[in-house]
Amino acid sequence: MIIPHSRPSIEAEDIRAAVGVLQSRQLAQGGQVEQFERGMAAYFGLPGGVAVTSGTVALEVALRAMGIGSGDEVILPSYVCAAPLLAIQRVGAIPRVVDIDLASFNMDPSAAQEARTSRTKALIVPHLFGLPADLTALERLGIPIIEDCAQTLGALEQGRPVGSIGLVTICSFYATKLLCAGEGGMLLSRDETLLEKARRLREYDETPSLHPSATNVKMTDFQAAIGLAQLGRLAAFIERRCSLAEEYRARLSGATLVQPIVPAGRTHTYYRFVVRLPNCAGATDGLSEVIARFEARGVHCRKPVFRSLHRYLDLDGFPSTEEAERTTLSIPLFPSLTDEEVAHIQVALRSEWP
Repeated sequence: MIIPHSRPSIEAEDIRAAVGVLQSRQLAQGGQVEQFERGMAAYFGLPGGVAVTSGTVALEVALRAMGIGSGDEVILPSYVCAAPLLAIQRVGAIPRVVDIDLASFNMDPSAAQEARTSRTKALIVPHLFGLPADLTALERLGIPIIEDCAQTLGALEQGRPVGSIGLVTICSFYATKLLCAGEGGMLLSRDETLLEKARRLREYDETPSLHPSATNVKMTDFQAAIGLAQLGRLAAFIERRCSLAEEYRARLSGATLVQPIVPAGRTHTYYRFVVRLPNCAGATDGLSEVIARFEARGVHCRKPVFRSLHRYLDLDGFPSTEEAERTTLSIPLFPSLTDEEVAHIQVALRSEWP
């Protein structure tokens, strides 16, 4: 038995929702998409959302709707997947990649401050692994914030729901995200003008005027129906994740590693349970060896970020990001883990850290 690193939580309610769309014969964007947009907007306390084909597309559409393009600069952290970087490059803007706060794995506000210039138009702020970034500090910079909530729904920062704070909120509904629709994404905002611009960018058919960047990136009713079914269980998913995290914390108490932190004023929803292994910092293949040992025990652990962005751009000067690359390990944690699988993971943890 190999326990996967991630697995979607698909239940009978999701299957019924998908079958219902097939039976309706309304497969493309329709009523289910509209309901999903309203449901997600209500979840964040925002007036509206625009559903699209992926979180990456949602980022690109958001940048275009904000009027960001050639010559403009957008600040983002290096320790994140490539999606934000690709979105910035596609609109012709300049990515200004910055280092992270090693303790939280999120963007370092002081690094963002140092990177800002007169051409800075936005911050893309991913909330990594279920922990909110320091939005309070980032807001002080006075730069429009795009909150990337692909990994963090339901968390709080100083009592405020993540996703309700920035100018734009981005969600991803990829198969292993907190809320799964197979694929898909959404941008949300309290700015109605921005939302209307995003809708005009999402599709071009039967519109009174054409935007030169408009394309077909509509979500289907099939995806939206599954997303709606999952949205109703999101609180239960998060509760299960937090419960599993407490079990892991108890098992790893006293081990020679750094467990996930939860700074004062923030809550964690544990999209990933990421630990830091300082003993691997100076070893060439230290982390790979740990991953291989877990694989041999039937547990698929992973590096949580495949390749940091500054490496794609051949940049230097990212010590915290590089430390995270060398030392971070993500242990399987998702709602559909069975009790038997959790027990198996606990045995593997005990074997690695007696």
